Amino acid sequence: MNRRGLILSVLALGVAGFGGATWFATRPGPLAEAEPVAPELADAMIRPYSPILGPAEAPVTIVEFFDPACEACRAFHPIVKDIMAEHGDAVRVVIRYTPFHGAASEEAIRVLETARMQDVYVPVLEAVLREQPRWAAHGAPEPGLILQIAATAGLDADAARTQMLAPDVVAILNQDRADVETVGIRQTPTFFVNGTPLDPFGEAELRRLVAAEVAAVQS
Repeated sequence: MNRRGLILSVLALGVAGFGGATWFATRPGPLAEAEPVAPELADAMIRPYSPILGPAEAPVTIVEFFDPACEACRAFHPIVKDIMAEHGDAVRVVIRYTPFHGAASEEAIRVLETARMQDVYVPVLEAVLREQPRWAAHGAPEPGLILQIAATAGLDADAARTQMLAPDVVAILNQDRADVETVGIRQTPTFFVNGTPLDPFGEAELRRLVAAEVAAVQS
């Protein structure tokens, strides 16, 4: 994980997981005026194959550069889900894979993509994040452990072993790595809302930025 000192210090105190996600403290003051992403980077932000959570045609798009082995991504996951629930059909989330944790991240991404092939992406994503401390703590998960975890959420593990090696999965990994470099992502999670980067970073800031974009499209 590559994330700000606030996150690392709180995680060191053992406050992690879905139930403890509220430790991302609010900051006083208004959101800074962030510049939208440059037009030449638009293609690198979202690809046609990118996983989408929520309504495909939602007018507000949160792009999350996401590493399934990242503790902060795990902690932010329930926050993102709550934001989606709050705004209903107005918000969708586009996932961009960011395998900063090496082999563990890559294996988890391959499993997630096989889950998408088998139409069990969301339950497998939930299971992989819920059990992240079991497989991601040392960066080199026990062989087959992530598949075992995914199988509890409905993945056909036997089929997945072949699907994980499919050329399409390799192509997604390679393109997402290239896009991470193009956009300049250096830490996870990194969020953009309708092309505007979340800066400063925090739960309150993300909620305010999304709410502002929803209000703008609904006005």
